[in-house]
Order: sequence, then C-alpha cells, then structure tokens
Amino acid sequence: MYRTKIWAPVVTGVVPDDAHMDMMVLPDGEVRHYGSSLHDESCGPEDMLPIVMKSHDGGLNWITEPITEPHPGAMTQIPWSKRWIVLHNYGGRHDGHFSLRNTFLASYAEPGVYCTEAESPDGPFSTRKILGLNLHIQRQILPLRRIKRLLAGFEYRDSNNIVSWGVLYSDDDGKTWNQVDCIAPELPASPLPGHGGARWIHCGIEPVICEYPDGALHALLRCAHDQHYESVSRDFGLTWSKPAPSLFFACATMPGLYRLSGDRLLAIWNNTVPLPEVDHRSQVGGNTDDLIKGFWEDAFTNRDALHAAISSDCGKTWRGFREVLLNPARNDADFRSKMFGFEHFDKSVHQNQAVELPNGKILLAAGQNIYCRRFVLFDPAWLDEKSRCEDFCHGTRHISNHLYYKGIAGGFRGITGHCSYNRRPGAVLMPHPDRLDREVMLIGRHPDPRLISDCEGIVWNFPAAFSGIVRIRFRQVQGSEGTRFILADRWINPSDPIAVEYASIAVEVDRLGIFEHQSEAMLNCWHTLTLRWNCENKDASFQIDDGNILSTAFLRPTKTGISYLHIQTTSAGADSFGIMLESLEMNMDNEI
Repeated sequence: MYRTKIWAPVVTGVVPDDAHMDMMVLPDGEVRHYGSSLHDESCGPEDMLPIVMKSHDGGLNWITEPITEPHPGAMTQIPWSKRWIVLHNYGGRHDGHFSLRNTFLASYAEPGVYCTEAESPDGPFSTRKILGLNLHIQRQILPLRRIKRLLAGFEYRDSNNIVSWGVLYSDDDGKTWNQVDCIAPELPASPLPGHGGARWIHCGIEPVICEYPDGALHALLRCAHDQHYESVSRDFGLTWSKPAPSLFFACATMPGLYRLSGDRLLAIWNNTVPLPEVDHRSQVGGNTDDLIKGFWEDAFTNRDALHAAISSDCGKTWRGFREVLLNPARNDADFRSKMFGFEHFDKSVHQNQAVELPNGKILLAAGQNIYCRRFVLFDPAWLDEKSRCEDFCHGTRHISNHLYYKGIAGGFRGITGHCSYNRRPGAVLMPHPDRLDREVMLIGRHPDPRLISDCEGIVWNFPAAFSGIVRIRFRQVQGSEGTRFILADRWINPSDPIAVEYASIAVEVDRLGIFEHQSEAMLNCWHTLTLRWNCENKDASFQIDDGNILSTAFLRPTKTGISYLHIQTTSAGADSFGIMLESLEMNMDNEI
C-alpha cells in the first residue's frame, strides 16, 4: 500500500476535463480521470483527443494514455454484483452540456439517457438507451447501502428554460430505470435587495445526493439564492421533501457531498458570496433581455475559492469550512481572454468531484478550463485543525486580494464568456519598513473608474470556530483614511462595497488611529489588534496591544462559526498610505 505524508491541500496535477464525474478508484487503488488532450489554442471541441490520466501512488503522480477505442469514461462498481455501470446524457451536438465524453461511444446516435455496463472498467461495454428525455446527469451512480438500489440525480430544462430536478433509480442492477420528479426551490426575488440587476435565476440544478449513515438521502441543489438548498428522502429516494435553505452558503455553483469511511461526511462547495449585481440595462453589452430578466449571467464573482467541511454526526454539525483550492488565475490581469477559443469560457474552481483513497486521503478534482483545473490531495483530519497563521512569506498564496475591471458582458455570445471580468491585485506586498527579510501587505485605495469597485482589501480563511480569537499585527501610516476589520462565516470579495452586511463582527479604525471611538493606536507604530468572539453568547470584543478589552456588537448570527477575516479600506477617496499588515493569527478559544 502506498503511503504519503500529505496533510494540508497539495496540488498534484492538472485535471483533463471539467470536474464532476470523470474520476474513479479501482479496487487495487489505481485512480483514473478521463478527459481530453489539447494541442494548441486553435483546437475546437471536435479536435480534442480522448485520454485517461492514471495514478498508482494515490494521486501524487500521473501518467497520460490515449483512448483509441470507444470508452464510457469513469464508471461505478455495483458492490453486490461487482459489475461496472454509468449513466450518460446526450442532448445532441449543439446541446449546451455537450462534452467530449459523449464522443467516447459511437452508439450515442440520438438525444437521450444511455446506460453503459461492463464486467470490467476496461470493457467490453454494452450500451443502451434508457430514456428519450434529455436529462442532464452530472454525477456518478450512487449504490445505496441499506437496500440494493442504484440512484442518480438529474436536472431537466424545458423549452422555456424552466428547471426541475429529480432522481433515476433501479432495483434490478440497472436493467430498468424509474424516474422521480422533485419540487424545485422557489426562485429568488429579482433583483435582490441591494442589487442593481437580476441574478441568473435558475434553481435546483446539478443535484448531488449522499446516503447518510442513518439511511436518509440528502440532496444539495445549486440555486440562485445565497445558499445551497437541500432536500431529504427517508424512503430510499421514492419521495423527497420540499427544498429548504441549507447551512452551506453558495450562489450558482456546484455542490459536492460525499460519504467517507467511519460514517463521516464530506462537503465540497464554494462558501462564497458574489458582488452585488449591476444594473444590466445600463451595462456595456449587458442590455439584452436574457441578462436583464435573469435568464443568463454575464460574470461570476464567487467562483475563486473552493471549500471543504466534514461531519461525524450525520450532518448535524460540520467542522472545517476551509479553503482547499484558490483559483490560481484569480489575480491575472488577462483573466478574461485566457484560453479564449480553447475549450470553453468558464474559468473557475467551482466544479468538483472527490474520492476517498485506500490510505484515507481525499483526492479532489476541481475546476473548469485547463487554465484553472487542478488535482488536490489532502488529509481530511486537516479540516479539524484549530489554528492558523499567516505572515505573507508565501506572498498572496493563501489570501484573496483581487479587484475586477468592468468587462464586456454577454455570456457565451460575447468574446469573454461568463466568469469574464479581468482582474488585478488590489492590496499589494511591499518591503517591510523595519526588516530586509520580510514583506508586509499594504491596503489602501487608488480610485480607478475602470474597476467595478476600487475598495481594496484582503480575505483570509481559517478553521471555523464558534468561539475564538484573531490577532492582527498592523501599522497605520499617518495619512491613512481608515480601515474596517470584519469577521464572517463566508468568503466575501475583497472589494465588495457591502461586505459589512455579511459581518458577524466589524471593528473600524479612523484616520486618527481611534478604534470604534474608544481606543487609540499610535500612528506609524506597530500594534496588535485582538478580536474575540463567542457565537453562542453573541459576545464580541476587541483589544489594542495589552489595553482594555472593549465590547463590540455581534452583528449577525451564524450556524457554522466564524471562518474568515476580511480587512478593507474605509476611505471614500484616494488613500495611498493605508494600513500595513505584518501577520495574522487565529486560534480557537480552547487552544489559546
């Protein structure tokens, strides 16, 4: 058995296709991920060559092999029969969900849902059409443990773009399949309060289903709300509850939910919130009906941070809420046109698929577009850490600090695709004023009408805690206009103009160095700001160096604990002086 000392997330390779259902683990521990090989930027989908990437050491190293014969890609082994099976949908050559995998099997002659079976994951394969509907399936088949039933979630869109979701199930090892249609979540108001325009108002797509240790089936659904919605079945998938908000914050991104050994559960999702929607009626290139009415999206601003949490009590409580992957392209100035015409336009880390390896590690395939996709390997016990530190020795590797340029809107019809705004760093690293071997982070404000928002800031993640402490080593330069320090339960864009609305705790320092009109920090000197919180008691306080501990308001309750520090300028105009950050530290109360 291979062994590895992997603990925190480590990137081990580039995923060969958008992550969601193309990875599998064989009984001997071999890992496979199917996808495509691209030669140059002139290639289109029809030029992509099918490949499979294989790892024999738990995802650390990969070899790539061409696929020369028809192949269904990744499959699921039925535990009680040992046969391999997979469902694929094919909506036709011009279907919006067309994927290379649909060319693997020549028998995909017409739209519909196809079932492929085999005695071995290397064939021979038998494929048959089981449904004439174009049901979009984005997850592998789930074999239930309590009864011998196979289950797969699907979404369906009619000609008016109305979305519904449901499940397919088989009680005869895939010979016949039954369809269960489920209730879709209610659509959000359009536009939402505080937003200038409508979000993409789809609700209930890309369902992921997990069988909990108590036998319940739990589905997470992608929605246009600020949270994933959830639905539960207690009769093995025959009936499902009306979808309701879950505790997982997300918007228009793909959820992931997996059962691990030891009856643990793993959630993978974007614990993020997008910038407020702009007024699409006055947006350059955005004044088309599909954007104005919410039938499409011009740009996503919440797909750059992917998170993980773990549960040991059937999902009653979750721990972690930690970033497992930050988009490697999140600061790139040419983000919008990177890989234009090469694969597709989406450049994000929201799509995901995870597998537990025989050695207990988690292998995560994440992302869309070869520019952003990554294999990530980590130990699930890492999610139970109780502290974290940051001194910027690794630059901006562990923080988000980007700003967005106003871009040409237009979804797939324009030159940019969605996720399309170009970016640049906001807060920047600069030489330490007192040491040659260190750098500090400088947060100021440099007005630029080309930006969606020029409000500079940084976002830093740590293990979620209901009771904890954060220490910030800072130096406010004379001439600074002020800074806000926010503690929250989700990732907020560094430049979000309404970030404080999501804060559980917010403490401000003004241009004179006075915190909340109560405590003063001398300008041009290093200080330590200590923030403490107790979510159960709704207590919050702050302290400058060894001064008095001063109470502050607990602004917003949280069901998941505090997991983010957001620091942002409060200057309304130019501020080239700002505030310097030397280090950040977080500890849970019982670890102090």
